Amino acid sequence: MDIPSKYDPQSVENQWYDYWMKHKYFHSEPDDREPYTIVIPPPNVTGVLHMGHMLNNTLQDILVRRARLQGKNACWVPGMDHASIATEAKVVAKLREEGVDKAAISREEFLEHAWDWTDKYGGVILEQLKKLGCSCDWDRTKFTMDEDMSASVIRVFVDLYNKGLIYRGYRMVNWDPLAKTTLSDEEVIYEERQGKLYYLSYPIEETNEKVIIATTRPETILGDTAICINPEDTRYTHLKGKKAIVPLCNRAVPIIEDSYVDIEFGTGCLKVTPAHDENDKMLGEKYGLDTIDIFNDDATLNSNGLHFQGKDRFVVRKEIVKELDEKGYLVKTEDYTNKVGTSERTKVVIEPRLSEQWFLKMEDLVKPALKAVLDTREIKFYPKKFENTYKHWMQNIRDWNISRQLWWGQRIPAYYYGDSASDMVVAETPEAALEQARKQSGNSKLKAEDLRQEEDVLDTWFSSWLWPISVFGGILDPDNNEVQYYYPTSDLVTAPDIIFFWVSRMIIAGYEFRGEKPFNNVYFTGLVRDKQRRKMSKSLGNSPDALKLIENYGADGVRVGLMLSSAAGNDLLFDESLCQQGKNFANKIWNAFRLVKSWELGDTEQPSAAAMGIAWYESRFNAALALIEDHFSKYRISDALMAIYKLIWDDFCSWLLEIVKPPYQQPIDATTYKEVIGLFEANLKILHPFMPFLSEAIWQHIEDRSPSEALIISNWPSEGVVDNELIEGFRIAREVISGIRTIRKEKNIPMKESLELFVLDSENAGESWDLVIQKLTNASVINRVEDKVDGALSFRVKSNEYFIPVSGHVDISEEIKKLEDELNYTRGFLASVEKKLSNERFVKNAPEQVVTLEKKKAADARAKIQTLEKSLDGLK
Repeated sequence: MDIPSKYDPQSVENQWYDYWMKHKYFHSEPDDREPYTIVIPPPNVTGVLHMGHMLNNTLQDILVRRARLQGKNACWVPGMDHASIATEAKVVAKLREEGVDKAAISREEFLEHAWDWTDKYGGVILEQLKKLGCSCDWDRTKFTMDEDMSASVIRVFVDLYNKGLIYRGYRMVNWDPLAKTTLSDEEVIYEERQGKLYYLSYPIEETNEKVIIATTRPETILGDTAICINPEDTRYTHLKGKKAIVPLCNRAVPIIEDSYVDIEFGTGCLKVTPAHDENDKMLGEKYGLDTIDIFNDDATLNSNGLHFQGKDRFVVRKEIVKELDEKGYLVKTEDYTNKVGTSERTKVVIEPRLSEQWFLKMEDLVKPALKAVLDTREIKFYPKKFENTYKHWMQNIRDWNISRQLWWGQRIPAYYYGDSASDMVVAETPEAALEQARKQSGNSKLKAEDLRQEEDVLDTWFSSWLWPISVFGGILDPDNNEVQYYYPTSDLVTAPDIIFFWVSRMIIAGYEFRGEKPFNNVYFTGLVRDKQRRKMSKSLGNSPDALKLIENYGADGVRVGLMLSSAAGNDLLFDESLCQQGKNFANKIWNAFRLVKSWELGDTEQPSAAAMGIAWYESRFNAALALIEDHFSKYRISDALMAIYKLIWDDFCSWLLEIVKPPYQQPIDATTYKEVIGLFEANLKILHPFMPFLSEAIWQHIEDRSPSEALIISNWPSEGVVDNELIEGFRIAREVISGIRTIRKEKNIPMKESLELFVLDSENAGESWDLVIQKLTNASVINRVEDKVDGALSFRVKSNEYFIPVSGHVDISEEIKKLEDELNYTRGFLASVEKKLSNERFVKNAPEQVVTLEKKKAADARAKIQTLEKSLDGLK
């Protein structure tokens, strides 16, 4: 097989990915092996590959490929999330461009458009993941709106409803005016924004008195139904039982007393708007206040908004402030910074809104999930610090608002058959609902058309919380062979920002529906940031095109670049130069392979130097492997790669190949060649999870292999014997070689000129490496002596001093003059520094770091003088 002179990632990657797919190496079926299972965090069906996906899926692929090499039955399940809010927004926008209003078409027509959009654009990201080398079992690809996945969601809803855990409630919710749906608390992102605090005067009925109230949302005064004061606030005691007049709408509202009001905050008076604030709603219920909703579902004002009806809330804010000012109600304004809730999906400011929604009771459901992470530690978090985040959220959890006012998603299986709220049944199918409704109502003549199904759909997370179970059919058929074999899954790789949305809920679902954990370990990646520590985003323009990176550096280069800067749970400071480093690493390995394959075999004995080098590298490899295994056990994936990187680049390419390389135009012995190829193959095995394309390509070029011999399904190396004495011996030899090379470089002595080497050996150490030292430094002989050698340059390794006679290689008199000049300069420099340090005034008044720096300069100068004096002594 011809070996290309250059490594071409594009042709190599396409060739070997197709090869893997053709031979179904990614596919898994239950058998008698130990399973290793990962379910992909399903990207949104609307998504395209970005840096976060690249990091997350590279990590998953590393774990899966290593497990496969370890002989485990590796199963990586890919899939997509239907992303109700995001997808519906995309479809609505597309329809709008075509001149179609969602409100003007039926639900069925809209869903046809949504499925068309999904068929056309959905799954793009999964195809992109293939470019990255992801070895998912594509035959198992799931979509949260697949028929069986939806059926699982509906069954779970019915089960929880029948257990009394799901209920309908009229609550204050987070309303997204753009998506026109409610959001859970976790889908609201609070951002610090600069706004205004408006001080408004409310006249007191039948008096000339006024109270001043501060608000950040003056438009909501149109929904005010009370003024609240603290009963301990003596400033307002006389107002008890009186009424205030709401500006503009001239509505008289009661002045109530409650200790909820903070006397020290603002003016000590609070406007109460029960329809538009959670705390105000509680006051409204406590004191029986009216509730006046002033907003439509798109956050324009409704008929309660007076002459502002139909206008957007932020437009009204400007107009109402102007009118309040003109009519004398605006006392003053102040700049004010507060936290504003925004929709995680649409980014618009959310509105607190009273609405009837479906909720899931969480108080009891969380208990097994808390215990599994914090007490029994059945589930381990890496890094462990995220246990505190998990604990805080789970211990303060609120009931989960699971309904969404959308059409794209699993429709809530509640069916109404009468006018009363209690005229309702919950069932998995319309047929079952009809039968149940007849029994419940006592009306056997009810027909299917008499039932009206709930319009709302379920929160998208209500399907993805079942993901590790439902992808294996474990909800619809709990005892099926696949879920029994693959569940619980092994590792979950995800970002910490969805610990609430997804991780915690999957754990809850695992214990509720299967009585066991959904996974053993959770590995939290960091967020991908740029070199300025800014989060990567399209709006900032600091997020590189993921596919362009692969095109420029190769998938392996990008994978290495990501891993070199990615410690578990810490943010990744992405630097494109790291991808170049990954590409350089690939080229280094490819060129090393070409070098080895260029050697011709000869009928010669194995040189002692080669035997020593191979014995050393075997020990070095085994030591590195033990370290790599330790890193993997602690999910220090970046550290594992760095250990492999140093082993292959430094020890194998830079040292071993130089030790075993045959002389110019000479053949290599068969024993050495075979052993080097064996070590190269071992390197490829540990490299494969990180650089799958390059490693498979070289593996297949080493010799013709059958499909059953592909690298992807070969065996992970087993840990072997580590000879620390051998490793230490070579470490010393390497320092000697580096010392000789430094002298050659400094004195311009070419490698073709052989040198003599003398060793003042106090320990009689390193002698076994003499042949390696001679070969790599072109030393004609190594002599062990009992005294220093005149006319030689020297250096020290451990307690041994090495001498290189340079007569004939350099002009001794010129070298002596150069050293004497440098010695005189350094002595003068030292004298000036010591003079400064002897000045008590300087030492007393100068900053501590300045004095420390001067002391270091003096110490460095003394060490340099000692070295120069020794070098001069050797030459004279």
